[in-house]
Amino acid sequence: MENKRNLGFISVLLISLLLTGTIGYKILLEVNLLDALYMTVITISTVGYAEIAQMDVEAKIFSIFLIFTSLGTVGYLFSSIVSSLLEGDLKIAWRKKRMERDISKLENHYIICGAGETGINAIKQFQKTNSEFVVIEKNEEKTKELVEENILVIQGDSTHDIILERARVSHAKGLISTLPSDADNVYTVLTARSKNSDLYIVSRAIEKNADEKLKRAGADNTISPNEIGGSRMAALILRPTVISFLDVMTHAGDVVLDLEDVVVTEDSSIRGKTLMDVKIPEKTGLIILAIRKGKDDKWIFNPNSSEVLKVGDVMVVLGTENQVEELRKL
Repeated sequence: MENKRNLGFISVLLISLLLTGTIGYKILLEVNLLDALYMTVITISTVGYAEIAQMDVEAKIFSIFLIFTSLGTVGYLFSSIVSSLLEGDLKIAWRKKRMERDISKLENHYIICGAGETGINAIKQFQKTNSEFVVIEKNEEKTKELVEENILVIQGDSTHDIILERARVSHAKGLISTLPSDADNVYTVLTARSKNSDLYIVSRAIEKNADEKLKRAGADNTISPNEIGGSRMAALILRPTVISFLDVMTHAGDVVLDLEDVVVTEDSSIRGKTLMDVKIPEKTGLIILAIRKGKDDKWIFNPNSSEVLKVGDVMVVLGTENQVEELRKL
């Protein structure tokens, strides 16, 4: 934007020089407008053609002034154009090339299809958690904006096999489809599932009953922004105190508390121990809200201290990112 303003200013200055030179030579040399413009152009460009009229002292001084002024103006105009090119299309092209190299190395990453309002909010969440992800966006302007923000992005249609392959869908961990139509989301989910049977897929559902079609196509879960928005607004009216409490809990000042899941692994030091022995709240400051038992997929809410943690159990905890990392180290 700054370069464009500079180019505009220099262009106005150059036109002003042409007008000043033309009027000045017409008066000083007493020639017609075309000859005056010709003298101005050859003076500004310093090409060295012969003068069209006898140059007196005043005309020579005027020419010297015009040459020095025009040299600075034309030089600055040229450097601004080069700078604009380097910082514009060439810079974007270089970034895209670098991004293609980075995308080709992605493993266990996430794919976000669509950079509309829903997609942008998903991007922000992935950035907060420093997760590796790549965006697929059809719109050229939105793609350029993402490139300028150093977000890995591929311009193209995510319903096409070749675009998903460029995003390394066969090596990805999860995929979010936030496209503006259910048909595109269904086709993207179907294509992605055919490329990676282990991929965890979450899709946006717009129309009523679209979630059934998406799940049949291969989506693990669906989200309806309209439904969530309506439920949220109704909750704010019907249960304002509860919603206010939840907002405070998840946005306590500048500290953002997140719900996270932590899996008990084979080499975990807390495997086979009770919650009382592990003392997670005391050691990490986390609140354990629930445990999903690995064997029978059973949920235990507000687990008591005698609950034994086994391999495959998933704990749902509330706390900061640093607190969750402390638990994951355990």
